[in-house]
Amino acid sequence: MSFQGKHALVTGSSRGIGRGIALKLAERGAKVGIHYHKNETAAKETLAKVRASGSDGFVVQADCCQMDQVRRMVQRAKSEFGKLDIFVSNARTDLATFYQGVMDIPLEKWDAAMDSQAKAFLVAVREALAFMPDGGRIIAITYAPGGRTGSWQPWVAMGSAKAALESLCRYFAVALAKRRITVNAISPGGVEDSVLNTLPPAVKKQIDAWHESGWTPMARLGTTAEIGNVVALLCADEANWITGQVIAVDGGLSLMDPIFPLEIQRG
Repeated sequence: MSFQGKHALVTGSSRGIGRGIALKLAERGAKVGIHYHKNETAAKETLAKVRASGSDGFVVQADCCQMDQVRRMVQRAKSEFGKLDIFVSNARTDLATFYQGVMDIPLEKWDAAMDSQAKAFLVAVREALAFMPDGGRIIAITYAPGGRTGSWQPWVAMGSAKAALESLCRYFAVALAKRRITVNAISPGGVEDSVLNTLPPAVKKQIDAWHESGWTPMARLGTTAEIGNVVALLCADEANWITGQVIAVDGGLSLMDPIFPLEIQRG
């Protein structure tokens, strides 16, 4: 599958999952816009890796909680590329700006989560559609369990924002179907080189052991390259009949039933 002649913009692609997506698209020939919020050095490192793969791109800074900056980011892609075949919404605001429990979260933290996800996606997609050819691809990175469950209390704002993001994908999928533009969401499970790396080492070790014990049937965390692989699959011509879906890319984690102890589930 070749993306020669294609142009992509991946938000939050200076590192982690976003970087994995950007590099996978570049490996297949797409030119990629690398977005970052604060870490310009990491963004330039990603661009260097893109160029090392034989492709090219540019670096753009924007705060995805500020809609004027979101518009500017997308317009930069227009000025650099002329057209945008692939848009991947991956960025989110920093943990400290939204991470607080449902009973006492301030409205400004709630707004930060919503703005960085559903609102930024709405604004960016509508901006990009003006120069996205028919047959384009729009993909959002979500975390579906956060929108379905309530156990991770400090995740309430982001979980709700991700649920709104997934809903927007379905509405855009219907609205854009006649233009053959597909809109899908990918829900990763635990992934190495992601937000998990910001946790204390002891906590990260617990998480690794939890997944390896069998709660993820494949008994490991995923990789950013594996998330990038699925983005590439959805961007292929052969995926033109897939739209409006939330696809779990989690090594089987979402198949597990928390009601029963793991020992019982194993038989």
